[in-house]
Order: sequence, then C-alpha cells, then structure tokens
Amino acid sequence: MIHEAKLMAELAASKPQADTPPALIDNVSRRTIVAGLGAFVLALSLRDTARADEGQTKEQQEKKFGADGMPHGWRDDPKVFVAIASDGTVTVTNHRSDMGTGVRTSIALTVADELEADWSKVKVVQAWGDEERFGNQDTDGSRSLRHFFMPFRHVGAAAKAMLVSAAATKWGVPASEITAENHVLAHAKSGRKMGYGEVAEAAAALPVPSRESVVLKKPEAFRYIGKGKIGLIDNRDITTGKAMYGLDTKLDGMLYALVARPAVYGGRVKSYDDSEAKKVPGVVKVFKIDAVDLPSEFMPLGGVAVVARNTWAAMKGREALKIVWDDGPNAAYDTDAFRKTLETSARAPGKVVRNQGDVDAAMAKAKTKVQAEYFVPHLAQAPMEPPAAVARVKDGFCEAWACTQGPQAAHDRIAKRLGLPTDKVRVNVTLLGGGFGRKSKPDYVVEAALCSREVGGAPVKLVWTREDDIHHGYYHTISVEHLEAGLDDKGMPVAWLHRSVAPTIGSIFAPGAKHELPFELGMGLVNTPFALPNIRLENPEADAHVRIGWFRSVSNIPHAFAIQSFVAELAHAAGRDQKDYLLDLIGPSRIIDPTEIGDVWNHGEDPKRYPIDTGRLRRVIETVAGGAGWGRKLEKGRGLGIAGHYSFVTYTAVAAEVEVDDKGNVKVHAIDIAVDCGPQVNPERIRSQMEGAVVMGMGLALTSKITFRNGRAEQNNFDGYEVVRIDAAPKAIRVHLVPSGAYDGPLGGVGEPGVPPVAPAIANAVFSATGRRIRELPIRDQLSA
Repeated sequence: MIHEAKLMAELAASKPQADTPPALIDNVSRRTIVAGLGAFVLALSLRDTARADEGQTKEQQEKKFGADGMPHGWRDDPKVFVAIASDGTVTVTNHRSDMGTGVRTSIALTVADELEADWSKVKVVQAWGDEERFGNQDTDGSRSLRHFFMPFRHVGAAAKAMLVSAAATKWGVPASEITAENHVLAHAKSGRKMGYGEVAEAAAALPVPSRESVVLKKPEAFRYIGKGKIGLIDNRDITTGKAMYGLDTKLDGMLYALVARPAVYGGRVKSYDDSEAKKVPGVVKVFKIDAVDLPSEFMPLGGVAVVARNTWAAMKGREALKIVWDDGPNAAYDTDAFRKTLETSARAPGKVVRNQGDVDAAMAKAKTKVQAEYFVPHLAQAPMEPPAAVARVKDGFCEAWACTQGPQAAHDRIAKRLGLPTDKVRVNVTLLGGGFGRKSKPDYVVEAALCSREVGGAPVKLVWTREDDIHHGYYHTISVEHLEAGLDDKGMPVAWLHRSVAPTIGSIFAPGAKHELPFELGMGLVNTPFALPNIRLENPEADAHVRIGWFRSVSNIPHAFAIQSFVAELAHAAGRDQKDYLLDLIGPSRIIDPTEIGDVWNHGEDPKRYPIDTGRLRRVIETVAGGAGWGRKLEKGRGLGIAGHYSFVTYTAVAAEVEVDDKGNVKVHAIDIAVDCGPQVNPERIRSQMEGAVVMGMGLALTSKITFRNGRAEQNNFDGYEVVRIDAAPKAIRVHLVPSGAYDGPLGGVGEPGVPPVAPAIANAVFSATGRRIRELPIRDQLSA
C-alpha cells in the first residue's frame, strides 16, 4: 500500500515548484487532497499480467495482441489511478495524452461509472511519463479507449469493492448487504448511509481485490458510459484559458530558445558566424547542436541554437546567424521529379505482398480492362500548437514539460542524448493543441534539454515557429497507387492488380528501408476486403528523402483514395451506380480472417477477436447513402460521391455532396459520415472526432500539400500549406453512429478512421458533378483549366 503522502509527493513532483504556475492540467487542489487525512488513495501495483498460457506453444505464448502487445502493456489496479479525498472528491489519474480527443474525459467517466461516483465530484490529473507504472502511454493508433476501456472499468469496480468492504467492516455487516450508488454507501436494513470520503482511509488499508473477483456493471446500469451526455471534464479551463498547453508552461528564471536547423534532411553545419546574433539584446547563448547520422529516428536534426531572455530576442538572434550548410545526400530532392520515379516503379512488377488466383491469366481473358494511377503528395500534420517543450537540467536530473504524444519516448531519448540514467529523467505531459502524429516524435523535447544543459541548468522553453514546423517536420509519405482491373461481361472484376509505391516510415529507423512495413501494408492495402477471384498486390521500392512520420490515418489515406476512386471508375465503366457497385464488390456479409488475406498486422489486434466483418462495412455505406438521399436528382453542377473504408478495426463511410462552379471551384455542401467502432463509450466525443475528421479530410482533398525543391520544403506557413478555412466547411456534417457489439466485446478506434474515406468521396462527387476524374490530391486548381 502506498501512503497518501507518497502519492501526493509524486503528483507534486510532476509539476513545477510552488512558485510557478502548474505545467500540468490539475483541476483539484493538491492542498485539498493532502488536507483530507481520510483520503482514499489507490496507488498502482505492478500486478502480474500473465495469462493462462498452459497448453500453448512458446510461439503462441510470445504472440501478444492489443494492449498486451504494446511496450509495457497495461495496468488495471486501482492505485494511483484513483484517489478519494475526505470530502469525497475523486481524482482520476489519466495516463494518455489529450490532443482534443477528450480521452481525459472518457477515461474518467469510465472509472466513475464503475465506481458509482457522482460526476460533479470527479476531477482529473495528468500522469507523467512512466510506462512501468501506468502501462503504455504512446497515444497514437486510435488505441486509448480500445486498449484501456476494460482495464479502467476494473479500476473503478475494484475501488468500489474496497469502499464497500471498508463500510461493511465499520458497520459490522456483510458486504453483500451494502450498496454503492452516486457517491453514497447504504445499508438498507439499518437505514445507515455515508459518503465515500468518510470511509476512504479505511478502504485504503485494504488489499486490492483480485481481477477475477471484481464484478462489473451490466450495461443497462451504466450512468455515463454510452450516454453521450458528459461534456469535457476540463472544458471550463480550456475555454477560459486556464488550461495548460506545452506553449503555456512557465518556470521562474526561464529562458527561451529557437534552433536554426538544416533545410535539407541530412544536412549539417559546416561553419557559422554568431557575432551579430550575440549583439541582439537579450541573447544569452549561441551553440551548435550536433546532428546524428541518418536515419535520424526521433533525435534532433542538428543546427545552431539561440537561447535568449525572451522569444523575440531568440528569433532575432537566429535571423542574425550566418551559417554555411552542407546540404548532404538529399540536396537534390525534387518532388516533381520524384513523382516520375515513383510512377516508373509503379508501372513495373514489385514485391508481391498478396497473391490470390492467377491475375495475369484472368486479365488476359477479361472483356474490358481499366487502368488508373493516383497520386498523394507529402502532407504536414501542422497542429495549431507547434511543437514546444520546457526542460530543466540540473544536478544530474532532467525534468521536462511537453505537449507530447509519447512521454516515454521523450524520456528515453533525453536519457540517451544527455547520457543520464533513466531514473534521472522525468517528462511531464501538458495538453496538446493538436498532434496528428507529429508530437509522437520527441526531437523538440530533446532540443529543449540540450539547451538547458548548455546554459547551466536554467529552464529553457524551446519553441518551434509555424515555419519550423512545416520546414522540419516528419511528413506524411508521398505515394503513387497504380491499379488495373479486368472486367467480365457484367462489368465486375475478374482480375485486380494494385501496386502501392511510397517511402516508408521505416526509413527513419533503419538505413536502406525501401518497402512499406507490414503495418503500412495493413492500412487498407493487403486487407482489401473485396470478393475478388484473382487479386495481386505489389509494393515496389521507394527511397525516402525526408523524415517520414505518422500522420492521422497514415497509409490509409493513399490506399483509400486510390481504391475507392478506382471502384467508382469501374462502376462508370460498367454503367453502374457507384454505391451499388461498391456493395457488390464487397460482396455478401462474411467474416474474414485478416491473416488469410495477407494482413499479419491487423492494427495489432487478435485476428480472431477482430476479424474483418464485411457486413459492418456494408452497413456504414448503406447508412450514409440513406443519410445523403442517394439517388436523388441534383441540379446541374452538383454531384454525390461515396466511399467506405476499414481502418483501426473500425468501419467508416462518407457520402459527399459537392458543387463545382463554372470557374472550377469546389464547394462541399454536405457530408454524411457513418462510423461503426463497436461499443460506444463516449458518443459525444465520437461525434466530435468524426466532424474533425471530415474537416481534415476536406483539407487533404482540396488544398493541402507539401512540395520540395533542392531538398527544401517550398511552403512556409498557412498561406502556402493551406488547411480548410471556416468558410469552406460544409453547411451540414451529419454524423451517423452505428452501434454494434456488447460492452464486454472489442472496441474499435475513433480518432483516425474518419479521415480516409473523405477525399475519395469528394473526388467521386466531383466526377458526378462534372464528368472529370480526380486522380491527384489536392484538387485545388485542377478543375479551372
């Protein structure tokens, strides 16, 4: 049992000292909790998570799925995750990063429901980076609720059981006679009642009940889960400006830093003159950050850092630097030329990643052949809050505060780069003003730590400008998708060939990585769920010339755009309605083992627990068709398009209504989006995530791209890298939540699956409106010619 004082010390250690504003989001006063001598503190114990592996082979025992397969797995003991003060305030420790997804709220309401807590008495604090303690904290892949819904149900239920047991002892009655409801423990026979806070201290002394003995609620008894009536737990702080983001962190004596980084990936500083920079009032230190050898992984690119007493001085000091760069091996990178290289590769055989039947023979006998190529450019995550971190390196200890999706990754890279023992590093997590995968790479946190060490341990806030973010990020890969189909006399494919060519994320980890990794191939390529007799999927080689990184939905974006656009092209060639044709191509409702069609990844989930269910995919397509009024007659210049996709073990579909004017401008009037993510924990947040996915997907479809010349990103800010403005948003975004599955069953992802079908649905709608086929993103000025 961890004593209350120890927990409070640990929470306090995750914040700046008392003379500075807290860098973590903490809606409960530490003093209030500490003052409650009867506070019920449930601290984490690293319970053995071994399962019943008897009778399995060693290979079967080693194969892990879901949260078990993630680094450091998961925890469900109600310790540290829950604290109850003597006044009844329940504090839930959230261990995942919140970047607008509302995961802090969703985790808290899950615990509160099983705990039978009064929501008005529930608060949240943010965990620091410590996966040994909290379980996996890498917030990406749409995993947070998917992996931690059941563990946090157990957290709440076990805490409730301990409260009930303590009350039973106090009253001298059997625990079975005591009920817990809405923060009140009651004994009906005697009419006695008391609040949670009154028995918290006694409950804290009890052992945690075994996982097997904990009784979870029946779904019909849920008060918060699945109801969609709980707003963001920290909404008031966010809307009033009290919430702390990475850029908000401030410590006494803090300095500010910017870095001049090589414009070309792999470039290095040959020489620099900092004499003018040092003359800028407020500049404290100028020093060189050594670059690492390629591939760079999550480490800084190198360059010259300017540390100053304020951000403006750091910016002016950086502008005054005179740097001679060695641009390195990627100095000639040109995206127009590279596109031609990718197209050449896409038109020749490549590495076969799925092969079923005899495509060549079937293609030769086909009545009609259709061929198309699709192109998706580099993209930047461009979160509204650029990367930012504060670090303090003092007395052999580094403490950092950062808007990070991967606090453990940041912790480990700081320790490695600074040569510190792992127990001498702490990374505290703030709210994130957007992430989209960029903030899972902690190069900027390491930069902050290097700056602090260089100035003798003073805290340093490392700031990236918008231009830094766009010029030096981890870009979504550029890709060419080549598809061919042979059609029979009814217009249905008897042969299907798809070559996907794109630089891989693996290129930032290992030299010479030229093929998409299994997780990239499993994002809508090898797991194409169509009822096809002959299909061959290939992955030709592609070099990487920039840092390739995660982007919301990752490789699902180019795969979904190409496949769903090609389906519409085949429908047109066959003289068929695109929605009906898509459903026929999917075929009858059936269950598919992903491993049997070449997907060895399956988003990290057990293929038996998470098979591909084509019935669910059909249902979301039919749902958006109904919502959009599919088949209705539209006025001239308007069209409807449709697309469906399976990603992050969730099924989504989009129907778009667009108008193209006589100047080629595209206006999206309405979007219907349907999602089947299995059991719905927090419907309000699912709806919000789908709305956000629609707007982001529109940006990919209409405006956003990154291009390179001479190894340099050509876009600088939002004037060049365009995201969708508010005036371009549809008048109607209709979200259709399609429920399926029981709450003891598997959950799907939510944060990312809404993006992939948006662009192909819009492109298909443009064809319906104009007869012009879109095969390249973004659409931008393609229709004005």
